Amino acid sequence: MAPSPSSPRLGDVLRRAAAQLSHAGIADAAVDAELLAAHVLGTGRGAVQAAAVRGDAADEQTVAQLDALVRRRASREPLQHITGTAPFRHLDLLVGPGVFVPRPETEILAQIAIDALTAAAAPSPVAVDLGTGSGAIALAMATEVPHARVYAAENSVDAFVWAKENFAAVGADNARLAFIDLERAFPELDGTVSVVASNPPYVPDAAIPRDPEVRFFDPPAALYGGEDGLDVVRVLSGVGMRLAHPGGIIAIEHGEWQGEPIRDLLAADGWLAAATHADLTTRDRVTTAVRPPSEADAHTRRD
Repeated sequence: MAPSPSSPRLGDVLRRAAAQLSHAGIADAAVDAELLAAHVLGTGRGAVQAAAVRGDAADEQTVAQLDALVRRRASREPLQHITGTAPFRHLDLLVGPGVFVPRPETEILAQIAIDALTAAAAPSPVAVDLGTGSGAIALAMATEVPHARVYAAENSVDAFVWAKENFAAVGADNARLAFIDLERAFPELDGTVSVVASNPPYVPDAAIPRDPEVRFFDPPAALYGGEDGLDVVRVLSGVGMRLAHPGGIIAIEHGEWQGEPIRDLLAADGWLAAATHADLTTRDRVTTAVRPPSEADAHTRRD
């Protein structure tokens, strides 16, 4: 439908939408308004901004569709659920109800894993993503380190469905997805893995996430990790020790106050050189550690 001479300007429509979203408490209201308009128009955010600067008009159908989406976003439904996609590094992942929406802060975990995988000595290093959710970390590793072999495990039916869709859409031949409990993941890889990565549930059971998008829309199984938030981290430490080869690393995302207890937990389980890394907001976000040499390796060196 072509705009009529009396149609509102897209810039005015966007400003009205941003004001509505801002009133609902959304921090980046103008950005969300532009992204929703881009979704309606089937274009990119840059094209929407250019149209607004040019003073392009918006037809009646576009305005009605955008208004409907703005009302949904103002109710604090996640933007990614409305558009059906979430950007993660160079990927656009399919997301929706039942799967944790990947956040920008998780990109530091992916970067650490990718750097370690790139530096691995093996010609075809192995990485494992435990609790892959949408597949974000696994697919980032697989596409950015194409000579690696990447394995992803998920034990939530709903999340697995989304991960399967993303694995099919990305089409990385070096990535494998399995529906399996984390404790039993990939026994055939024991002692061969260069990087074990995970963004586990780490919110303490009694804590209430601040953002409604998280509190009401992210699946509880992807959020809550027991009384101290570290129940799944304890499992990961043991599984990682089984999977990793000597010198391999484990990399775990966590809350900003959990670095020290996770370092202590990993050290108690025998991991070496535990260190915590900050995200781009300077909050502690990822803790890494190194698998020590095996007893056989130690004896070989002494001999």
